[in-house]
Order: sequence, then structure tokens, then C-alpha cells
Amino acid sequence: MKFFLSLLAVSFSLALTINVISWFGRPDFFNYGDYQFLAIAGYNDQPLADLFFGFGRALTATALVTSLIGLREWLVKWIERPGAARSYRILVANNSTPLFLLFFLPLLVISPLQEDVPQYVVLVLPVLALYLYQTFWLFPRNPLATLLTPTLAARLLPATVVGAAPSLILFGNRDQYYAFVLYWLFLLLIVTPLFWMLYQQRKDKILQLRGMETALATTSAQLQLLQSQINPHFLFNALNTLYGTALQGDNEKTAEGIQRLGDMMRHILHENAQEFIPLEKEIEYIRNFIALQNLRIQSSPEILIEDAIDECRSQLSIAPMLLIPFVENAFKHGIRLKEKSWIKIGLTCSDNNLCLEVKNSIHPWDHRLIQQKSGIGLVNVRERLKLLYAGRHTLDITQTESEYTVQLTLSC
Repeated sequence: MKFFLSLLAVSFSLALTINVISWFGRPDFFNYGDYQFLAIAGYNDQPLADLFFGFGRALTATALVTSLIGLREWLVKWIERPGAARSYRILVANNSTPLFLLFFLPLLVISPLQEDVPQYVVLVLPVLALYLYQTFWLFPRNPLATLLTPTLAARLLPATVVGAAPSLILFGNRDQYYAFVLYWLFLLLIVTPLFWMLYQQRKDKILQLRGMETALATTSAQLQLLQSQINPHFLFNALNTLYGTALQGDNEKTAEGIQRLGDMMRHILHENAQEFIPLEKEIEYIRNFIALQNLRIQSSPEILIEDAIDECRSQLSIAPMLLIPFVENAFKHGIRLKEKSWIKIGLTCSDNNLCLEVKNSIHPWDHRLIQQKSGIGLVNVRERLKLLYAGRHTLDITQTESEYTVQLTLSC
């Protein structure tokens, strides 16, 4: 309601102002002279006698301008929205905006009542639209084609016909159809080759941005696939741990394990869908995982689990489920319930860096040792590190006769 009242108030003020100005311009005597734009709202020789004179026209103009402003705000949000094609959308917007400003500039000095205004709009606007269509859509989608290529020509012909079609509004008389044909040939044989030459000068930059768009889309799909593989992997191992605890007949430990698993599943459902999460949430997930594993090995005195995990109260962010594969891998391959085993986990962080070190015992003649280097979890985390932390991480994996060590350093 407030918006509509404001619209009415602005329209009333605009109509009254134009009427007063037009009265001083004396259009009845001077025929408006150089001020013909005042005729938009009509002329009232007694503007204060009819306060609502021209209100309908002013309301229409105000509503149109308001709609254009709303459209502009929507376009800005659409162009600036995150995504693979953001850079390319900005490029198109930066090139189209000056062109349309040049298009509307003459309309500010030409009276809408003049007969040449419709001709200007019908003949110039299709040229601008054809430029954007050919330069940023048609030509880039056919980078190896030439103007004489059948595939490209098959799209250029209907595009130029559509661009010339509005001229039929001006030249609708059958005796003047030749004007439509001439305008169409102008678009096809003069305008299109000119735009092709301009495109060739900027071809590399345009194709580079479109290539980045494709690469970013591919990278996003790869990350989603890797995360979808990680979730079932961790759930499977956690259920195996609970199954082993239940076989030992300890209901209290099983209940605690289920609670821990619930917290972990909540982390997977809510945090794993995000691109980055606070580091403290990833650490909380690791602590729950270690506690869940401890339920299974508490009855084995030969097993030593040491963890030195800093609180890391800094504002660091990290990709979800990035650290846990190393910890999970150590428990999976470094623990034997009936043999001497150990796992040592250390995590430190500073303002911008994070360091994770995980060590686990190696058991001789263990055929699963090869799997520790090539399991699903480690393969996925290597790929995610390459995609998300290229040039900002180091991953060192070493092995001795008795110990397997992973050292990861990240610049967050």
C-alpha cells in the first residue's frame, strides 16, 4: 500500500510540475519551439485550475520508470549471482550496457511526437540485439566455423530475418516491401561481416571465459561426486564399529556409540552440503569418530590411542570431510585387536595454516597395507585437495617397517 501511495504522489507532482512549466513555455504561441518534450503531458493554459490535468500520462510514465528500475535490480542480482558463468555474464553486461546507453541517448533530445522516432527504434534496436546474439552466443558456440559454413549460415539467415521483421511495421505497404528486403540484406551482408570481424579481435578472451565456465562446471560436478562417495564410505565403517561393539554385549557402550553416530550423521547431513565449514566443526566430527572407535578397542590393552588436537579457536574454514579420511584410514589399517597397535593423531593450527599428522602401526605380512595407500577415502581426499587447495597444501605419506605416517599442511 505504501508503495502505491508513493507512486500516486510522485505521479501527481510530476503532472503538476510539467503543466506549470509548459504554461511558462507558451506552446500555444511558440508551438513549443525547442521544448516539444513538454507536450508529453499535454498543455494546460490554466494549470492550477485543473490540478489533475495530465495525471494519467504522468502515472503511466512513472510506472514505466519504476518497472525499468525493478528490472535493472533483478538483472544486477542475476548477473552477480555466484556460479560458473558469472565472469561471462559480467562480460556480456559490460559490453551491452554502453551500447544501449548510446541507443537511448538520442531519444532524450528527439521528441517522441516526431515521426522519425519509430523509424530510429525499429532500425537501430535490431542491430544492437544482433550484435549481442552473434558475438556472445552464436559465434562462440561455433569457434571453428566461418561465415560460409552451412551450420553457421543456417542460423544467421533466420536471425537476420527476425531482426529485419520489425521494419514491416514501418513499410507494410506492398509497394514498399523492397525496403524490408534491403534492410535484411543490410543486416546479412554488411552488419554480420562487420560483427564477425569485431568478434575475431576479441575471440580469445571470449572463448577463454566460456572455457572457464565449462571447467568450473566440471570441477563442481567432480566435487559433488567425490563427496557423494565419501558419505556412504564413512557410514559403512561406523556401522561396522557399532556392530562389533554390540557383539561384545555392552549395551551402554552401544547406546553411547549410537549417540556419537547420530552427531556424526547430523554433521554429514547439514555441514557436508556446504563448500566450506568452520574448522572447529570438522574437529568435533573427528573427536566423535575417535570416541566411537575407542568403544570398540577399550578391551584391548595392547592398543594405544593418542590424540593431541588443538582447540583451534581461530576463524579458519575448511572443506567438510577433508581431514577425517586420514584418521579413519589409520583406524582401519593400523589396529589389530589381538596385536600391539598404536595410533597417534596430532592437529595444530595458526592464523592461516593447519597441520595434521597421523601415525599408525604397520603389521607384517598384512595384505591390507597396499589398500591403505589406495583406498576410496584417500583417493577421494587427494582429488579434493587438488581441486580445492591447488598450490596451498602439502601432503607427505611415508612408511617404515613399523609405522605409516601422513602429514598434511593446509593454507586455509
